[in-house]
Amino acid sequence: MNDSSSAPPAVVLDVWCELQCPDCRSALDDLRALRARYGDRLELRLRHFPLEKHKHAFAAAQAAEEAAEQGQGWPYIEAVLGRVEELNRAGEPFLVEVARELGLDAEEFDTALIDGRHILIVDADQAEGKAIGVTGTPTYVIGGERLDGGKSQQGLRGRVEEIADRLLAEGV
Repeated sequence: MNDSSSAPPAVVLDVWCELQCPDCRSALDDLRALRARYGDRLELRLRHFPLEKHKHAFAAAQAAEEAAEQGQGWPYIEAVLGRVEELNRAGEPFLVEVARELGLDAEEFDTALIDGRHILIVDADQAEGKAIGVTGTPTYVIGGERLDGGKSQQGLRGRVEEIADRLLAEGV
């Protein structure tokens, strides 16, 4: 019998992000490195914080939720963030195109963007972000500490690793 209850709980890293943000694209390398270093011991949760200055960010957040529902959340997020300029230019048709490229149900994406089935999740994330003082993206929250990467990402990965190592050592 496999007793998974003996595994220590994962440390949660909330990443407040928006998919039209060049700073969030820059943060991808840090997120990949954190995933590689910690694996299952660090649960990376993308939290939506679309900024008003980016007119396609709200639709992109909804599209990311649809991708997660179809089992391709992170691949989709990385694909869109990697091509921010195309999202700026093309908007929603680009979001559906990326879904198609990843082999997802593009028609379902189109419908999800029209019927707004994921709006409540995006709104809830944004409201929670505002409540805890998120003002820009990316912002990280780990172990109750908020780290603002919107101004500078210098040294942020090191800070996240420091906190994650401490929490993992404490078995929190």
